[in-house]
Amino acid sequence: MATQRKVIITCALTGAIHTPSMSPHLPVTPEEIAEAGIAAAEAGAAIIHLHARDPITGKPTQDPAVFERILPRLKSATNAVINLTTGGSPHMSVEERMRPAMEFKPELASMNMGSINFGLFPMLSRYASFQHEWEREHLENSRDLVFKNTFADIEKAMTLGAANGTRFECECYDIGHLYSLRHMMDLGFISGRVFVQSVFGILGGIGPHPEDVIHMRRTADRLFGDSYEWSVLGAGSNQMRIAAQSAAMGGHVRVGLEDSLWLSPGQLAESNASQVTKVRHILEELSFAIATPDEAREMLQLKGASNVGF
Repeated sequence: MATQRKVIITCALTGAIHTPSMSPHLPVTPEEIAEAGIAAAEAGAAIIHLHARDPITGKPTQDPAVFERILPRLKSATNAVINLTTGGSPHMSVEERMRPAMEFKPELASMNMGSINFGLFPMLSRYASFQHEWEREHLENSRDLVFKNTFADIEKAMTLGAANGTRFECECYDIGHLYSLRHMMDLGFISGRVFVQSVFGILGGIGPHPEDVIHMRRTADRLFGDSYEWSVLGAGSNQMRIAAQSAAMGGHVRVGLEDSLWLSPGQLAESNASQVTKVRHILEELSFAIATPDEAREMLQLKGASNVGF
């Protein structure tokens, strides 16, 4: 009997795109974020992707003191791989975005593989009012925003991460980012089995059409052969469709309130765990097995939870 293929579920808990006024279910405080991560892990997420927010305003923050209120709770209550953002918010400097990963030395950290336009402003028309003034500014300012991650930025972060034994979830928002990753591999800034997270549906990056997903996968296969693991995330309403397509094409999946606030058309997701449960059901109906955290560690060649700095 053939062995079931194991699919890694990543859950991105809160992110920096959505704002508190968009959903009452978006976790904001350290306690809410930690509880959301525990529930997502219990629902089947092997990897928890972690951002932090100011507990009063909900504004994204890279202050290590806020992460320090989340990380020990997650680590003690779950066996999940904790993946810290180096993306933070598009409005932050590279140095600011890198602080938590450098201080806490996680098994895994996110890494945007290039600079892109990052258009959030279309969401302005969907909301009549906002609780905090920063929310409107956050969205409006994205009309004139480049999310900066130059080759020098990536080289610096990957060098520092390698010194700590941290590996990277390489977030690729367009085809050119795959080529940039191949370039970094050829120069020796990243080695071993690479973890490619393809992002679909952000204004400024590749679209969410099924042909876009196929194009990304074919290009990655050509550039990396059998030396990578491929995962996808679809923004907004694309989330579950693209997850199902990825699984059918041999990939892994990412869900969570960072990427979509919705569980189904017109229905807000009341938790991150509800999205994990839904995608898990989809995967199991397609006859795929769900990878445990330790199986994800083995696939991604991670250093293990006992070797982090928290």
